[in-house]
Amino acid sequence: MDNRYWRIERRPEGTDFAGALALVEEPLPELGEGEIRIRNVMLSMDAGTRLWLTSREDGYQPPLPVGAPMTGLVLGEVIASRAPGFAEGDLVRAFGVWGDISHVDAAMSGAVLLDPSVADRRAWFGPLGMNGWTALWGIEETGAAKPGERVLVSAAAGATGILAVQIAKLLGCEAWGIAGGAEKCRYLTGDLGIAGAIDYKAGGVGTQLDKAGGFDVYFDNVGGNLLDAVLTRMNHYGRIAVCGLLADYGSTARTSPREFDQVLMRRLRIEGFFSPDFMDQGERLTARLRGWVDEGKLIMPYDVTNGLENTLAAYSKLFTGGNIGKVIVELDA
Repeated sequence: MDNRYWRIERRPEGTDFAGALALVEEPLPELGEGEIRIRNVMLSMDAGTRLWLTSREDGYQPPLPVGAPMTGLVLGEVIASRAPGFAEGDLVRAFGVWGDISHVDAAMSGAVLLDPSVADRRAWFGPLGMNGWTALWGIEETGAAKPGERVLVSAAAGATGILAVQIAKLLGCEAWGIAGGAEKCRYLTGDLGIAGAIDYKAGGVGTQLDKAGGFDVYFDNVGGNLLDAVLTRMNHYGRIAVCGLLADYGSTARTSPREFDQVLMRRLRIEGFFSPDFMDQGERLTARLRGWVDEGKLIMPYDVTNGLENTLAAYSKLFTGGNIGKVIVELDA
């Protein structure tokens, strides 16, 4: 059986993914002990995977080697299994490849069985998946947000941010978001009903933040210069939960706050967090998130691109601000 997949040909520069990845077709290997074969029906586009395409060895995982398949979260149906607990026809989510089929070690890929009764399977990539886990953990655990506190989220119209602002609101906090463009800000304050939105593309971010007032929790997806602007607007004893560093992913720049002295002056706590650190809590987190989803209290807009051949166009949206909510590639059945 042959498989089409995206292969890393070279390290991309900026957002030139088309010049770095190639769609190729090769035979699949024989299925080994403990392995499963998944017919992918959806691919999750996640900004954090951009770091895997660099040569950085000091990230939270080693870079993907040139010549290797591009890896990411996939959702699909098991079509062959030599792994206990997985049978043909099972709906699963795993770290697979950007391809028609993912041939993976079930344990090493983090493959999990999914409840097929969930009406919108895309939710397993959004509120019921790692974006949901990350949003809930970052707000409640790392950020330690308490009812009545003011919470600010950057990249608030992205897949994780859009859930984080809603969760902050559900937990009784005053939720604010930072996003790029009037349309995204209108969505945050109108459709989601959060307290306010800062449009970083409109300029005067510091002035906008000053009008909003001080913040107790900052859920940071961006880093860079935006972190400096927020550091000087944090309330004393505030917490900064560092989820991502979008400003760094496609360049050689490294976030190095000029306003770092505010950590001392305002007695702030800054902590990074990463979803694999709490994957053992996935079942508990999913149950809680599903309660909100079933009640209509936690929503996710989806930006869907059809066809494996269009994957790179979908991926680019994460770095050009071309999406609201979760970016997904749906594959032909």
